[in-house]
Amino acid sequence: MKTESANRTKNRWILLPVAGSLLFIILYVIAAFLYPGGSQADPHSKGFSWVNNYWCNLLNQQAINGEYNTARPFALIAMFILSISLAIFWFHFPRVLHFKKNSKRLMQGSGMLSMTIALFLFTSYHDMVINIAGCIAMIAITGTYIGLYRWGLYAFFWFGIFNGMLIAINNFLYYTPGMLTWLPLFQKVTFVSFITWICFITIHLYKGKKKESPLSETMAPKQ
Repeated sequence: MKTESANRTKNRWILLPVAGSLLFIILYVIAAFLYPGGSQADPHSKGFSWVNNYWCNLLNQQAINGEYNTARPFALIAMFILSISLAIFWFHFPRVLHFKKNSKRLMQGSGMLSMTIALFLFTSYHDMVINIAGCIAMIAITGTYIGLYRWGLYAFFWFGIFNGMLIAINNFLYYTPGMLTWLPLFQKVTFVSFITWICFITIHLYKGKKKESPLSETMAPKQ
């Protein structure tokens, strides 16, 4: 009984990305509420616009309207928490789904490295950080696709493909002249969708891990 209770407590660590994601959303809202103002649509506007402001606007030391950005401390903490949460997810995912040793290390390493680099999003190297972290993260995301498909978790797999399409749309809007107007809104949609995907996978893995370790037959790859 004691061992069973200890295993349940140990398995709860898998749920950390869910807790971190929820905390990120709360801090995001707080930061948005504290943002002084200014956006790409109107530099002199008041407050944070969910349609016209980027997440990165909350990370800057100075708001677009020239005022000191009081939202920054909360945004920085939120960014740190989200990065750590995703790093934890990609550390546990290949372990729970029993990836082979080299594949597991590649996925864990790429996931944690990309999230470490993402922590520097608030610096003047913003674009470079996004490009490098995004490219490395694609290794971990691809590994997630492979794991989900191999284990027959097709609903999560197709949800992931949908998120990949959203990321592609974000890149298209960012690099296409005249399309930046739509990017802030799509960025938020992508944030919500991607975080929801990670949370759903995490909860599913936790339930499977809780029932049996290693995973129960219901989560075994289909023959």
